[in-house]
Amino acid sequence: MTTSTHAYRAAILHSIADPAKVGIEHSYEYFADGVLLVENGRIKALGHAVDLLPGLAAGVPIEHHPDALITPGFIDSHIHFPQTGMIAAYGEQLLDWLNTYTFPTERQFADKAHAADVAGIFLKELLRNGTTTALVFGSVHKVSVEAFFEAAEALNLRMIAGKVMMDRNAPDYLTDTPASGYADSKALIERWHGKGRLLYAVTPRFAPTSSPEQLSLAGELFRQYPGLYMHTHLSESRQEIDWVKALFPERKGYLDVYDHHGLIGPRAVFAHGVHLCDDECQRLAETGSAVAFCPTSNLFLGSGLFDLEKLEGHGVRVGLGTDVGAGTSFSQLQSLNEAYKVMQLQGKKLDPFKSLYLATLGGARALYLDDKLGNFAAGKEADFVILDYRATPLLTYRLQQATSLAEKLFALIMLGDDRCVQETFAAGQSVHKRDP
Repeated sequence: MTTSTHAYRAAILHSIADPAKVGIEHSYEYFADGVLLVENGRIKALGHAVDLLPGLAAGVPIEHHPDALITPGFIDSHIHFPQTGMIAAYGEQLLDWLNTYTFPTERQFADKAHAADVAGIFLKELLRNGTTTALVFGSVHKVSVEAFFEAAEALNLRMIAGKVMMDRNAPDYLTDTPASGYADSKALIERWHGKGRLLYAVTPRFAPTSSPEQLSLAGELFRQYPGLYMHTHLSESRQEIDWVKALFPERKGYLDVYDHHGLIGPRAVFAHGVHLCDDECQRLAETGSAVAFCPTSNLFLGSGLFDLEKLEGHGVRVGLGTDVGAGTSFSQLQSLNEAYKVMQLQGKKLDPFKSLYLATLGGARALYLDDKLGNFAAGKEADFVILDYRATPLLTYRLQQATSLAEKLFALIMLGDDRCVQETFAAGQSVHKRDP
């Protein structure tokens, strides 16, 4: 087999551990003039240029980016691809917003050609923003997920997705049945789960839109196949929580609905989790479940303030989600910008190195992919992004004033967006390059 090796020289930064567990200073590695060596789509080596360059074999191409920072590709732990066309829809809270904007938009995804067009736009936006892995909601239509996986497979992306299961409390044109939801999901699992870099998530939309029968079948699917994911929503707004109480009076809480139906455990990811009690946090932690922190969505819909310290204090795995279309940007830099403000409003802090962790290695850990993604450990898949320090005049000027790496990283988070993403790589191949 022919060996393909490339070297990338720039400032390089990656997380090596959770700052909450090891302290900020031990949570990352930084190379002011570093080299990332990629071989056959995986990380071969990482180090200082002065150490690695002399040992490179003759003829290995070296790309030098003197005004850039290389980081691992960003990981989005919760996003809806059918909602791309309704991002920034005005003026509703969660349940009204679903009925006014979301459901009519998702109706169009019964048409596979439409789903394929949007999947192309969606993936292009992710890559333009440096996101190389995402946990993705499809629509209720089987063809929407087929179109998404076909587009992701063509780019050799590490993506997780699933067909929405929804058999009640939604328009007739968007509902399936317990039997059809199970059968369609099973067929998609057997075709796509584990194919290349693709993985499947059993995806009941949220408890109010699935009957107990459908939730039970979803739980059966989740347990039936090794390595499968479960992706749903949890405790996003108080109105939603009250609705769940009315629909499931026999259960002791929102999380208990999912727990009762076997929809909890490793690789179960619950989006939002804004209003969780201590017992729910403890149950999530002891089962190895994860929560996706979606700051732009929670602020946009007025759902509340996510308590990162509370969840992590219980040991819950936490990733970062954009939640497009309730979220207002595909950019994880912008999500971290808003996450900092969410913490500030609670009188708490979000260190820039913790932000880096949430968007990369923390996200990989939440998705049980930290053996494959999230940092530049040798042997991991070479998903990475080149961030341009000179992307805008203001960013250029601000970084000239920075006196530390922490200050530079924080300014990049607060001022950065898709314009900062110079190039995005998946499995060592360039999948996005910004126009000059």
